[in-house]
Amino acid sequence: MSICVVGGLGYVGLVTSACLAELGHQVAVYDADLERLAVVEAGRLPFHEPGLKDLLDRQVPAGRLRFTRSLADGVRDARIVFIAVATPSRSDGETDLSQVIAASEQLARVLRPGMTIVIRSTVPTGTHQILKRILDAHGHVEGRDYHVVAQPEFLREGNAVYDFLHPTRIIIGAASPDARQHVRRLFDDLQAPVLETTFEHAVLIKYASNAFLAMRVSFANELANLCDAVGADVLEVLHGMGYDARIGQAYLSPGIGFGGPCLEKDLLSLIRFAEGAGYEPSFLRAILEKNHHQIRQVIRRVVDSLDANLYGRTIAVLGLAFKPGTSDVRNSLAVRVIDRLQRRGALIRAHDPAASDEARQVLRDVALLDNPYQAAQGSHLVLVLTAWEEFRRLDLSQLRDAVATPYLVDGVNVLDPAAARAAGFVYSGIGRR
Repeated sequence: MSICVVGGLGYVGLVTSACLAELGHQVAVYDADLERLAVVEAGRLPFHEPGLKDLLDRQVPAGRLRFTRSLADGVRDARIVFIAVATPSRSDGETDLSQVIAASEQLARVLRPGMTIVIRSTVPTGTHQILKRILDAHGHVEGRDYHVVAQPEFLREGNAVYDFLHPTRIIIGAASPDARQHVRRLFDDLQAPVLETTFEHAVLIKYASNAFLAMRVSFANELANLCDAVGADVLEVLHGMGYDARIGQAYLSPGIGFGGPCLEKDLLSLIRFAEGAGYEPSFLRAILEKNHHQIRQVIRRVVDSLDANLYGRTIAVLGLAFKPGTSDVRNSLAVRVIDRLQRRGALIRAHDPAASDEARQVLRDVALLDNPYQAAQGSHLVLVLTAWEEFRRLDLSQLRDAVATPYLVDGVNVLDPAAARAAGFVYSGIGRR
């Protein structure tokens, strides 16, 4: 099929565009960010995502994937238009739909009868009615000229290409059975269960899924703090729990909490949605508060290690991305932790295998080094905040030789406590012994 992806150079948009082309569709990518477009046209990626560059290198020369500076050109042959723009949280927790609205207003001026508009962005219930008002104001009639479909993504950064091509489920929400079938045919080659439902159910499935994953992270952190209090090792407890098929191991990794562009944002949106419906979501609030508390717990470990005096102390931070496998620092808890340490007077030296360039845009007065040993040089404490595989393979003896004092706080439990202590570190993990 011929497809246009609006917001197609963002994280979700570019992965969606490349993977749809990989499935054999003709994809036109439109995005208002001309700087990012220049990066992609030069053959580079605007962010780190394993496997994505290979798709672009294959599909652009094959003619199945092209980039355009004109939405009118992008939709010229398209029967399906994906909207994949960002929907960040506002300061009050509400979802910012300004980019969805702007994309809809642009689309209304070039829409041709018979188009199916697929909302790939994470949006709250009621968004369909906003689009309808915009399109109808330009003389378009839903059902005759266009259909609106919700098709939420479930892509994990660092695994997004795999997740798209090997989905756990495909959710398609729309009032029109014909529109649902039209979108369903896009994914005929993927072996996955397909759920056809309403627009409202589709978007709630996305929010509920991310809120549940956030709950698992907060539960693991609550359990880790309990294990600290009673002298147990949380990984032993979680390992035993995970054998229960009803529980499993996913998203039960204690650490600094959940960050990134999705879990907290979607949890906040679900809380605001519940409040708007007249319901007090106390359980959802507790998940969020536990996440905030966990950041304070990590800061406390640093403060306790350095006898409450951080002023003028040098801290080596290993990991800036919100999770391993990505360069994304949006809502990274590592960035929040660094800010709080700097407010107490600490000096920060940092290293991340992929996120240093993006981190430079948001961090101030942080020395970004090429490797973890340089970051640790002369530091009073090493603080691990992202669970990169590279950090699991650290030469702990070399790291110990680099530091001024041997304190190590492992905020993501990526290191072996016994090995760290054998190398001469005073080790503190999250619920570890």
